[in-house]
Amino acid sequence: MSTTTMFLYEDVLPAGALPVYLPAAPRAIYLRTGGAHFVSDDYSQYLDDGNGITTDGQLTIRAGATETTLWRWELAAGDSSAHRDHALRAAPSTSSQEKLRAELDLDPGFRWLIRLDSVTFPPGGTAWTHMHQGPGVRICLDGEITIDTDGVASVYRPGEAWAEKGVVPVLAPTTTVSSTTFIRCFMLPQHNRGVSSFRTVLPEDRAKPNTQSYHIFSERLIEPVG
Repeated sequence: MSTTTMFLYEDVLPAGALPVYLPAAPRAIYLRTGGAHFVSDDYSQYLDDGNGITTDGQLTIRAGATETTLWRWELAAGDSSAHRDHALRAAPSTSSQEKLRAELDLDPGFRWLIRLDSVTFPPGGTAWTHMHQGPGVRICLDGEITIDTDGVASVYRPGEAWAEKGVVPVLAPTTTVSSTTFIRCFMLPQHNRGVSSFRTVLPEDRAKPNTQSYHIFSERLIEPVG
C-alpha cells in the first residue's frame, strides 16, 4: 500500500477578489455558495453554487460577483505529518480553514480515479451496513447523519467532516426531521468509473430498499500521487 493524504479546506473568496492560483495536484472543488470561473490548461468553466469539479493540473480560480465559499479537497503523497499547509496562497483577501486531513491507503496495483459526488437521504433514510471500494472524506451539507463504524458512532451536522476507509463497514442512519445531504470526495479503482461502489455487508439488509440518491459531479483518472 502507498500512503496518500487527503486534505479538505473551506475557502472563502470575497466578491471580485484577485485570481487564486493553485499548483498541479489531484483535487476536487464543490461550490457551497456563490460562483467562480475555473481555468486550467485545457478548459475554462464557470460554476455556481451546488456544482463541483475534479482537476489535476494547475488551476486558476477567478471569483464571481458575490462572496463564494468553496469546499476543496487536495491529494498529496505521504503521511499527513510531512505536508505543508494547503491554504490558498498569494491571495491575501481570501481565507482558508482546514476542515479535515486523512491518510488513505491506496493499493499501487490499481489505477485510481478521484470522484466528487453528493448523497441525499429522505427524512429517516439509512445507508445499511456497507463498504466502498476506496477511501475518502465527506462533509455534511444539510441535515444530520450518524456514522457508526469500528464500534464508534459519531453525529455530523452541516459543515462537519469525517473520513471513511472504504473497507471498514459503516452503518449510516439520518435524522427524521429533514432530508440529509453530504458531499463526498473519494478514491476508487479505475473499474468503478461511472458506477456505484456501494456494497451491502449483511445478508439481512440486502432486500431492504436503498433510499439514498446519488449525483456524480465529476470524476477523473489520476496519475500516481508522488
